[in-house]
Amino acid sequence: MSELNPGKLSVDFLEGVSEGDPIIPRAYTLTHSDTSGDLFLSVGRVYNKPQYSGWYTRLMRDEVLAEWQFVNEPVFHVHCHVSGGLVLGSAKWRTEIFRKHLRMVLEAFRYGDQGLFKVHPDLDRAVILVHFHSNKEEYNQIEEWGQFCDFRIDQKREIDPQPA
Repeated sequence: MSELNPGKLSVDFLEGVSEGDPIIPRAYTLTHSDTSGDLFLSVGRVYNKPQYSGWYTRLMRDEVLAEWQFVNEPVFHVHCHVSGGLVLGSAKWRTEIFRKHLRMVLEAFRYGDQGLFKVHPDLDRAVILVHFHSNKEEYNQIEEWGQFCDFRIDQKREIDPQPA
């Protein structure tokens, strides 16, 4: 069952990006409202820095950034700030929170940018790598979290990816 409520997701395509192109560069900025539970996704050629540069967001550092990269095949890189700098909460606690909501985050990326997957259906098989950024070695990790086809919210079956 999906965790994402599509009615709570607002998507903004920034200058130079359409629903179908380009794949590279294509950067995602996801933030949320603690009070309403609304999610705000920006899709652009670069991260939407004004979206996460307010004092509250800088303190919480709970934005999620992501981007497509190609080496031999497309790979989707997701970045979560777990510790270091000005941030509220311990690395352990923040890692647990990000993990708890990661399925919803990945569903938001997939659902919010569904036009890209219609134009480029092969991207549904792209590997998703999640980077947990921390100044503590034990929490500074990169994990594989499946493929985008695992996070389509119209699927009937539940996928519970196990990090590699």
